[in-house]
Amino acid sequence: MKNAIVLALAFALTPSARAELRIPASTAYGDPWDHGAKISKDGIADWKDPAQKILWFGEIKAAGKLDASIVLRLPAGKSSKLRLTVAGQTHDEEAKGNAAPAMVSFGSFTIAKPGYVRFELSSANSAGKPNGDPDTLVLDGPATADAHFNTDPRRNASSVHLFYPVPKDAAVEWFYNEVTAVEDPLATYYMACGFARGYFGMQVNSATERRIIFSVWDAASGQSAKDRSTVAEENHAQLLGKGPGVVGGVFGNEGTGGHSHLVYPWKTGEAQKFLLGAKADGANTIYTGWWFHPGEKKWMLIASFRAPKDGKLLRGLYSFSEDFNGANGHLRRKALYGPQWIRTADGKWSEITEASFSHDGTGKAARFDRFMGVEGGRFFLSQGGFVPGFTKFGEKFTRLASKSLPQIDLSKLPQGR
Repeated sequence: MKNAIVLALAFALTPSARAELRIPASTAYGDPWDHGAKISKDGIADWKDPAQKILWFGEIKAAGKLDASIVLRLPAGKSSKLRLTVAGQTHDEEAKGNAAPAMVSFGSFTIAKPGYVRFELSSANSAGKPNGDPDTLVLDGPATADAHFNTDPRRNASSVHLFYPVPKDAAVEWFYNEVTAVEDPLATYYMACGFARGYFGMQVNSATERRIIFSVWDAASGQSAKDRSTVAEENHAQLLGKGPGVVGGVFGNEGTGGHSHLVYPWKTGEAQKFLLGAKADGANTIYTGWWFHPGEKKWMLIASFRAPKDGKLLRGLYSFSEDFNGANGHLRRKALYGPQWIRTADGKWSEITEASFSHDGTGKAARFDRFMGVEGGRFFLSQGGFVPGFTKFGEKFTRLASKSLPQIDLSKLPQGR
């Protein structure tokens, strides 16, 4: 009897003994993503539009057969004609409503080669007829071995960063960088000039609005507070001046501080140029951000802030790319960064040609479609899209020097009012 138990346990632990995969509906996406079904941590509700599809994505690491089913809620006595498309193969089935969620089997699909696979659930029902609300995508079969799906209801693509090495004792007063958006869906923030006390970049806010954003964190508790009303006034970053059309304000929820933005329709594929300056002011530092206006062909002041309890120059230089919504985290975000230059207090410009990669917690275990590289003499960051590509945390990349010094007369930069 003892030997039988040992043999049974050994069999259960062999690689060929697989448990089925159950991928929650809370991790799915709508296509189109911005209307119709409501997808939240509780799952999917109100999937009524036959024009909208429900999508899951996963990394399948073994070729072979894959059995797929959908668990969904459908009112008793109702039926729904559904279609599941996997790896170019389409199977149709009819769901029957009952008091309990129904299990709809779509049979077997063949996965020809490993890689990211899209699972597309669509409806063949007429408008107004219930499709049913999916609860779970259920997968089984040889192709599920070691497969990876995000099972966290946070559907954002991973945030990714470039960190730029600067000599330890360098007195950096200026930081210049360019960002060229390649793919920039709604809720994308491409940050060009990040530093220890703030960040400066460009954002896609809606289908009709884009912004240039410059923000500086408060001191002390303002580095971690969510509400600025809880931060002592002596720790507030103070807006000293801003350019024409720039909106000044404050921010919270991720630390607190002074915020500024300019609504401007910056263009995909066009390099946006950013210049950040720092000037020590006793125990404070004045940080100022300028952006080169493509239409007017001249540098424009965005804003200038006094950061209290600082007194240092630029440090901790970095860039990042962020998906700040999650509803469209299945769409790819990609931007080119560079060239990067710094200017020290002795008036010397130096080009930065090295950067290291990092990512947020989402990129650690939930989403692996995040990477960096070098393209056309510039660094790039890519996240989302469930496309091939993976970069290890901390990996370093080097680009060729452009040797093209920024042509900026610093003495003629516009000042605030």
